[in-house]
Formats: sequence, C-alpha cells, structure tokens
Amino acid sequence: MGLFSPFCVGAEAQTAGPEIRLAQAAPPDAPPTRKRPPRLRVTPYYSPDGVYPRYNPGPNAVRECNATYVQEFRPSGTVIVPRMSCYWRPG
Repeated sequence: MGLFSPFCVGAEAQTAGPEIRLAQAAPPDAPPTRKRPPRLRVTPYYSPDGVYPRYNPGPNAVRECNATYVQEFRPSGTVIVPRMSCYWRPG
C-alpha cells in the first residue's frame, strides 16, 4: 500500500493545486476578453392577427366563406370534421 501512495490521484491533486491556479491567472497587462456582440431582436413588420395571406383586398371587399364537413381517417377511426375556406371578392 505504501509503495503505490505516490501514484494516488489524491496525492497529485493536493500538490498540483497551487501551481494550476498560478498558471491559469492572467497577467495584468493581458488584453481583456472579447465581448459577444449584442443579440438582434427580430420582429415582424406587421402585427399578426391570424389573416393569411396578408394583403389589402381593396375598398368595399366582402369575405366569402364556404363551410363543409369532411371525413378524416385517423388511427382511432374515421371522424367527420368541419372545414372552412374563405376568400375575398370585390363588393
């Protein structure tokens, strides 16, 4: 046991501690570390209101909508769901 004690990890960690701290310390004349550039904030140029595609339909425009029921085939079984499609027409 005494023969292997110089090779123990604990013995190396205790003796190497001050040298590592001294080697990692930056000299006083070292340049400062580089700062990261500021993050850019990305914002849409319009406020999202749920209307897609976004365009101006013109004055007196009327929105026409068609609602139907369609079948959807799901793993749990076939179900009937409502579908709606809308478009703008001149008024």
